[in-house]
Amino acid sequence: MQSLFNFFIAVVAVAFVLGVMILVHEFGHYAVAKLCRVRVDVFSLGFGKRLAGFRRGDTDYRISALPLGGYVKMAGENPMEARTGDASEFMSHPRWQRLLIAVAGPSMNILLAIGIVTAVFMVHYSHDWYLDQPSRVGWVEENSPADRAGLKPGDLIVQVDGEQNPLWEDTRAKIAISPSQPLPLVVKRGDQIVNTTLIPDTYGPSKIGEAGVYPSEQITVDSTDKAMPAYKAGIRDGDDIVAIDATRLHSIEELTHFLQTNKDKPVQVTAVRNGHPLEFEMTPIYADAGDSQKQWRIGFTSAIHQHVDKLPFPQAFHRSIEQNEKYSLWLVELVQKMVERKVSVKMMSGPIDIARVSGEAAREPGWTPLLLLMAGISLNLGIFNLFPIPILDGGVILLLLIEGLMRRDISIQIKERIYQAAFVFLVLFAAMVIFNDITKTLPGLSKLLP
Repeated sequence: MQSLFNFFIAVVAVAFVLGVMILVHEFGHYAVAKLCRVRVDVFSLGFGKRLAGFRRGDTDYRISALPLGGYVKMAGENPMEARTGDASEFMSHPRWQRLLIAVAGPSMNILLAIGIVTAVFMVHYSHDWYLDQPSRVGWVEENSPADRAGLKPGDLIVQVDGEQNPLWEDTRAKIAISPSQPLPLVVKRGDQIVNTTLIPDTYGPSKIGEAGVYPSEQITVDSTDKAMPAYKAGIRDGDDIVAIDATRLHSIEELTHFLQTNKDKPVQVTAVRNGHPLEFEMTPIYADAGDSQKQWRIGFTSAIHQHVDKLPFPQAFHRSIEQNEKYSLWLVELVQKMVERKVSVKMMSGPIDIARVSGEAAREPGWTPLLLLMAGISLNLGIFNLFPIPILDGGVILLLLIEGLMRRDISIQIKERIYQAAFVFLVLFAAMVIFNDITKTLPGLSKLLP
């Protein structure tokens, strides 16, 4: 029953998220086309067979059967169709107007992302506290890429892949999009400057980069299992775990690693409660740790320390511009690495994966997670549509710029071949992305993609 409910939430969430994205994108094309007095024949959410809608003026506003996008059909837009020369046709208008119409869709998606993030920053932006902090190393996992690169607790990463003074968010992102790729680092260790190269491991179904380096983070008990050793020994919710067997702890990952190495040997845990240090002795047990996995545990979950921003509009808008610019550059860098076959296509997400993460975001408390997901997808959609791929807006823009330089239109025969090839490419691309989603959802198929 719970699985059915989660499925329903995912369907509703992804319909809402993608519906808003498509509506905003197509409205951008529609609004500018109307301003330029281009006749719009169809405004459709979805492709294929018309399911419902209404006609007003020259335009048929419809919902179609395949909810994988949308389109605005303008009179005389398709180069394969015969032109009448009517002044309201798309091709009868000057190139600069056609260019504005093509740019309007992606621009609306980018503006929506900026607007959503601005609003979230103003109302309630909650995030892991360390993400906007300098990249100071708290703990390095043994035999990890960070360990092999020579990173040590206390190091301050002052440059990653050419980016100066990265925050933890920047460092994490660079690592994630660089699996098995050399990542130059400059580290400040005391008064020394150390140059090194980090080569992240490839991790998980999405084949992202993972380095085994963590910020220094306070371990606060969020909840305890009454049947487990920690509760029986006297540890309670709200206690700060500061050491185990006299080893100072800097992150929950460090504690987990210690327990897996120590196995069933008794341990002494040092905690702080209301400012007073306390000592507890217990013996870890081998128990479920979620996802049908077992590991050595003492039986508590750690609180995720959050920082909440509530900014005035000017500051929120400025931060939103910075954030969206940063994410755009990461996306372009990721696509470039995919084209160069430096990273796996499994890092891409399609409708199935979007539905899954939309459902997860919708089940979290408040609207912020779903709104931020919507902003991210809107930004991705806007940037992706600007890539110079024929049929997409970026392809239309590229052809218009070429025609502007040539001072004449490209022949209909050449455009036909370009659009036919682009259509085949997009069909194959869509099939690949959906197959990619399925392989990540069904682990048995995950080895079918590089």
